[in-house]
Amino acid sequence: MNLFYLPGATEGEVQLTAEESVHCVRVLRMKAGDEVLFTDGKGWFYKGVLSRADPRGCVADLTTRRRGDDAEGFGIHIAIGPTKQADRTEWFLEKATEIGIDEVSFFASEHSERRHVQLERLNRVVLSAMKQSLKSRLPILNPMVKFDELLRKPYNGQKFIAWIDDSKRENLYNMIRQGEKVMVLIGPEGDFSKNEVARAQSSGFLPVSLGTARLRTETAALAACMGFHVKNQLRTDL
Repeated sequence: MNLFYLPGATEGEVQLTAEESVHCVRVLRMKAGDEVLFTDGKGWFYKGVLSRADPRGCVADLTTRRRGDDAEGFGIHIAIGPTKQADRTEWFLEKATEIGIDEVSFFASEHSERRHVQLERLNRVVLSAMKQSLKSRLPILNPMVKFDELLRKPYNGQKFIAWIDDSKRENLYNMIRQGEKVMVLIGPEGDFSKNEVARAQSSGFLPVSLGTARLRTETAALAACMGFHVKNQLRTDL
């Protein structure tokens, strides 16, 4: 079944956005009487029936709702230095949305090669990935800030920083506590500077490793996201 996005959805009669109405009628060829599935992007699915199929504004009657399987009480927040090639950041966002991610922050640091992101475009990427993977939650994308501004933002959960270092450090997987919120800092292609690492540690971020492989920025971010989910899907700690 196709999934439509309807922020602020409630049971009863609702009207689709112009963009979703065009997709519903022009692309999917849906008609009045067809069953529809919506998400509010906040963890809820809604089922109903299309009562008016009009590309200028479809109307549906929503009769039931249920909590999405991906609406856990914990979550993963990745803060990343965007890659020089914008499509690599988009790839990460698409795949992380499919796996499950709650929030993404973008920052500019000393070695950053990209200091601006097209947030509107990136929001379209995660919206499309949410619908295609039938997720009930739309990831929050925060505007790009300077690294030190990011460090000053409060976060109620575990905080880690991962970077390329030959010294032995705990693997992120072993440090994650099941059922808790986790934030991981992933550096840009030039990685973090030593001073940035020190400042992050002073702000409460614990140093972690993502393994022995040398990972690209977007791959490292996805590995952190995947590790979080694997750890939380296990019944007991290893």
